[in-house]
Amino acid sequence: MGHVEIDFDPWAAFGPDADRAALETEHRRLSRELTARQPILPGVLAGLREARARGLKLAVASNSSHEHVDRHLTRLGLRQLFDLACCREDVAAGKPAPDLYHLVIRCLGLVPPEAIAFEDSTAGTLAARAAGLWTVAVPNPSTHHHDFSAAHLVLPSLADMPLAQLLARFAGPENSAGNSVRG
Repeated sequence: MGHVEIDFDPWAAFGPDADRAALETEHRRLSRELTARQPILPGVLAGLREARARGLKLAVASNSSHEHVDRHLTRLGLRQLFDLACCREDVAAGKPAPDLYHLVIRCLGLVPPEAIAFEDSTAGTLAARAAGLWTVAVPNPSTHHHDFSAAHLVLPSLADMPLAQLLARFAGPENSAGNSVRG
């Protein structure tokens, strides 16, 4: 979950004499350690492999930096499954603006109704919908309380609906990304 334009001082509570550099160093160390232990979420790897087997184009559209995204995709052994990764520094405005999704769609040679965005935050869901993409929200433990009313579909986990079922749900001439497909 990337963040854009957040003005927050996490060290203010430590007082004016706190060694902010030491606090930041420790915070980064602990964050790296905890992140390194995070597994691939249920259903993600199976969905990515099935998408690849079907010849679908796959991309990452993240509010995080390339350094962050590339490091974690590589750590998880997922980087080779994606055709493209577009990140916050690639566009003028991050999510909830649709810029990242417009860039991804253009680079992949698609039009919005041909794409499904999987999002874990309100900002991402709003960005995908504003770009005209089918939008599936899959909240994570940090975002389960977010408002996902803009999503076409909300799933507790990608393991809850196979890719074939998702594709069928959004396929068909009667559907367009502006239509509401709930359930």
